[in-house]
Amino acid sequence: MTTPLILASASPRRRELLARAGYKFEVVTADVTELARSEFSLRELTIANATRKALALARRRPKAVVLAADTLVALEGEVMGKPENLDHARAILRRLSGRTHEVSTAVYIRAGGGQFASFSEISRVKFRTLSDSAINHYIRKINPLDKAGAYAAQAPGDQIIASIEGSLTNVIGLPMEKTIAALKEFGLVPRSYCVSKTTAGAGSAACAGSRRNTR
Repeated sequence: MTTPLILASASPRRRELLARAGYKFEVVTADVTELARSEFSLRELTIANATRKALALARRRPKAVVLAADTLVALEGEVMGKPENLDHARAILRRLSGRTHEVSTAVYIRAGGGQFASFSEISRVKFRTLSDSAINHYIRKINPLDKAGAYAAQAPGDQIIASIEGSLTNVIGLPMEKTIAALKEFGLVPRSYCVSKTTAGAGSAACAGSRRNTR
């Protein structure tokens, strides 16, 4: 019997990415307060938060493979997390308007016996120039309060992103290319994998299949 996989995240976007890839998994959130330290770089902060989440849950579920992740946005080195309220979300989107920012997602995977994997990905996202009316319209379409940077890269009809350099799934919340390769080292292989890849603002679908299930 294959070791069970646990996603230590309440993010519906990470759940959807893992499910679309063909993994069977359980969702159990880790009761950990995320760090917000100015002396940490974007990559360091996401790695620290993902590690703390995974280790906290791994102690409770030592017979499972635990996957935790953390995503943050940075503009010119200033790290931005989730907005505190709608006014804060509007202010963040105004700052990102017409500019290019970085999105970092770190992943930490832990299994019983001490096996672990840790990695991170950084993508560069360029926003279109946004008017206040465009920002208000966007906020009415999505809930910005549970999203780093106050936006969702996978939002239907998204008109705020001009282009993405790097992994689209990283911007959504889980870099699936690296995640699938890492989970394979734990004996977890998806049934199939299908995700949109974005280059210079143009999207295309790429899919791959596997003969093995995760269980």
